[in-house]
Amino acid sequence: MVAKVVFHIGWDQEDSLLMALNNVRNLLKEVPEEEASIFFVANGSAVNLFRKDRATHYVSTIEELHKAGARFLMCRHSITNLGLTMEELVKPCERVPAGIVELIRLQQDGYAYVRP
Repeated sequence: MVAKVVFHIGWDQEDSLLMALNNVRNLLKEVPEEEASIFFVANGSAVNLFRKDRATHYVSTIEELHKAGARFLMCRHSITNLGLTMEELVKPCERVPAGIVELIRLQQDGYAYVRP
């Protein structure tokens, strides 16, 4: 069985992101990374949490989880609305057309939805 989970980060609240990162670390202590499929989807003001100038004390955790297979998806609409560019976000971040569409798609594909 593959553990399939999507973490929805929808608000610019560092505590929520840190809880999600911790949840994934704990998940990977119990489930081998090859048996886990993990996504983070950030939209709205939450995209700010992934700015290089904001993420300095947790970017190493993001990179560690990315190496373990976690993907960090940022909503293109939110990036545009916040006046950001992908170059301003930490490296593992990927842009998707719409965060809400990714959340729907992943849930339809059987991913458990978690909102820390």
